[in-house]
Amino acid sequence: MSDASNLKITIAFTDTDLDDEDKNQEVQKLLSQMQKLDEIEDVNRVVDPNPPELNKAGGGFLPGLLTAQVNPANFLKLFGFLTERLGNKPIKLNVKAPDGREINVEASSKEEFEFAWQKAQDFINNK
Repeated sequence: MSDASNLKITIAFTDTDLDDEDKNQEVQKLLSQMQKLDEIEDVNRVVDPNPPELNKAGGGFLPGLLTAQVNPANFLKLFGFLTERLGNKPIKLNVKAPDGREINVEASSKEEFEFAWQKAQDFINNK
């Protein structure tokens, strides 16, 4: 269940070698893993605000995107989970705090994830 005090995280798979179908497979795999985590308040695919005209399902999802809501106390645990699962995949993370602060990080290797983790720690600690 989402809560106004939670951090909102958007994860985008940015590997240019992947087509939309491959990105969606990556999102679906990560979504099912994240749904099992106690640290996550809510996790979903990102709904396409402008679906194709002939889409009878009433909408679709944007390829390669996932959003999650997490309590600030659990954010670094989630970041560790993402580092383990996505450490060698190019992704972008956008984190929005309840107070309006926002941080964007990109990573495509374990080293970049470690740097991004430090930036995330600073963000959580209001530095």
